[in-house]
Amino acid sequence: MKILSKLFFIMTIIFFTTAQANAANEKILYIPVDDRPINFNQTVEILKLAGCEMIVPPKNFFSRYNSEESPDKLWAWLDENISNADAAVISADAVLYGGLIPSRKHNISEEILNDRVNRFKLLRKKNPNLKIYLLSSIMRTPHEGTAGSVEEPDYYAKYGADIFTYAAIADKESVSELTSGEREAMNNLRKNIPVPIFNDWYLRRQKNLDATKKILELTNEGIISYLIIGLDDHLTFSQTKYESRELISYAKTKNISDKNFQMLAGMDEFGLVLLTRAVNDLRGDKPKIFVQYNKGIGANTMPAYSDEILIDSVENELKILRGKLVGNAKSADLILLVNTDPQGRTYHTHNSFPNDRDTNFNPDIPRDGTKYFVDMVSRYVKENYPVGVADITFGNGADNPMMNLLNKRGLLFKLQSYAGWNTPTNALGYALAEGILAKNMSREDKDKILATRYLDDWAYQANVRTTVGDWIFYNMPNGATYYSNFGGKNLDIEERITNLMRDFAEKNLPPYEFLRDFKVTCPWNRMFEVDIEFLGSR
Repeated sequence: MKILSKLFFIMTIIFFTTAQANAANEKILYIPVDDRPINFNQTVEILKLAGCEMIVPPKNFFSRYNSEESPDKLWAWLDENISNADAAVISADAVLYGGLIPSRKHNISEEILNDRVNRFKLLRKKNPNLKIYLLSSIMRTPHEGTAGSVEEPDYYAKYGADIFTYAAIADKESVSELTSGEREAMNNLRKNIPVPIFNDWYLRRQKNLDATKKILELTNEGIISYLIIGLDDHLTFSQTKYESRELISYAKTKNISDKNFQMLAGMDEFGLVLLTRAVNDLRGDKPKIFVQYNKGIGANTMPAYSDEILIDSVENELKILRGKLVGNAKSADLILLVNTDPQGRTYHTHNSFPNDRDTNFNPDIPRDGTKYFVDMVSRYVKENYPVGVADITFGNGADNPMMNLLNKRGLLFKLQSYAGWNTPTNALGYALAEGILAKNMSREDKDKILATRYLDDWAYQANVRTTVGDWIFYNMPNGATYYSNFGGKNLDIEERITNLMRDFAEKNLPPYEFLRDFKVTCPWNRMFEVDIEFLGSR
């Protein structure tokens, strides 16, 4: 009997050791939407620390602004490497247009786009058992253009506001009656936009929309295992929202089931979200998440750049992740705490030009809800729950008063995840996925990921970027232009950013060895994002 018990014990150990070894060796092929750090380096690092082997293309295969050669390079690389993967997470924007920004500016013919969409059929034929997860987008409709910006066609600087307003009114007309004033305004705006410019803008969107419809059909046929269609920076009425309604109608007309696709607000967070879904599928995980919000309207907050309330965004993200929303902390794998403004506002005081900033608002003074939220974080941490924080009160940057109080109470590096970058839905999805994957990481690895987020979202986006942006605005010729395109001044600007970031880290973050020596670069030649490279070890 003792021998059998001992044998059973040994076999149990072997079973769990083998399961853990297998769980740590998933090979996932990943083609992000572009090579921005948040989509590429930072996302890939999280998956590696969670125990996955990542197969990624060379960065020079991506087009940052507008190159029609990039998709062919990515397809050739994909064909060569996909047989080595257990799952593949692919950006449709990358393999069809070259990336997110090229998708807004390309002149690719409909014939070439159709050929590229159809290549997914061959990909499936050669890899019949592979899980293929696809991320596509509906083009955003910015409310205005900026001179010197590379993110939209050049004419958007002059006509962007007119295009946005025209499209918003036209979208409203598709669902309700217009007033006589609205109709007159729409007609006048249409006359003000030169026909060649309007046609360029509209026909490109139509080609992209048609390609997305074909991708929907492939998903319904099982060619694509799971599809996310992201609504990139949109409002209740916009061309983006209009096209989302058209896609929903198209899916219904074609009897396309929504079992394996989802359309929701957001974009840049979906690379990590889909990768986490792939890991959960491979490991058979269905994480249980308990969510709480700051005081006030909380779950009913309608954040900037979205047209759905937060509770809907949370539920949609969890659906992608194969997660489940639970009603109490004790049964949860992760406690996600969402830092919302009690009145539901999204603040935009970070990163504005000096003459655009709200001088009556001091972002360093605690607001209503700051202490309440930090008390909530403290309570769950002290009770040893795994806690993630989605910091969405501010657009594109952390909540300084909240972060200062978390720091003062020694809570920053007791979290499982944190995100406060870019749009509220970006931060929400990233914090959720990061928190789910954290259970497979050591404390040291969690701390390194948290340090990256604190340096990027807190140090840079909420503080240093504003300081350096002000310096550029006042001290460089055409300062506003240099803010979005450095024009060869990278080294001076990057050195200034790095020095300020190091000072911030020394004052606010623990003396980890890897935080003593890091450098910051701006790989996209603009202020919007930075790449943080740790040069030392923990």
